[in-house]
Amino acid sequence: MQVSTKFTIAIHILAATQYFQSRQKVTGDLLAASIGSNPALVRKLLSNLKKAGLIQTKPGIGGITIARDLDDVTFLDVYNAVETNKETLFHFHEGLHPDCPVASNIHAALDDRLDRIQREFEESFRQVTVGEVTRELTEKIQTTQKTGGD
Repeated sequence: MQVSTKFTIAIHILAATQYFQSRQKVTGDLLAASIGSNPALVRKLLSNLKKAGLIQTKPGIGGITIARDLDDVTFLDVYNAVETNKETLFHFHEGLHPDCPVASNIHAALDDRLDRIQREFEESFRQVTVGEVTRELTEKIQTTQKTGGD
């Protein structure tokens, strides 16, 4: 369950879509410009988010919209939608020396602890919603606009 930049980019996509959808047509190009990312990566993530039921896309004049209330979308939902390497959070190095007492026992010493940490990680991702992020982001944008800068 390693977390790549795809996760934070997907959160950015959802937040930007939520923010812009009532102001202008949301497109992949708009999102790629906001993110400063390759449009091909944004299209791939949009496809993943659509498959997960988090966004809707309508070709032509429709654009991209949020499909679910973001207060009901957890970080774990987003993570599961976009991350491809999610078997385990921790990976052991290979090539352990079979005659080394540390190498032959390291798994036994770590496995239960690492499993517990992974469960806690997943539970913490279930506790945070994208709605929380979008509300805070909107407040920050409004404050910045009122003060005219940073």
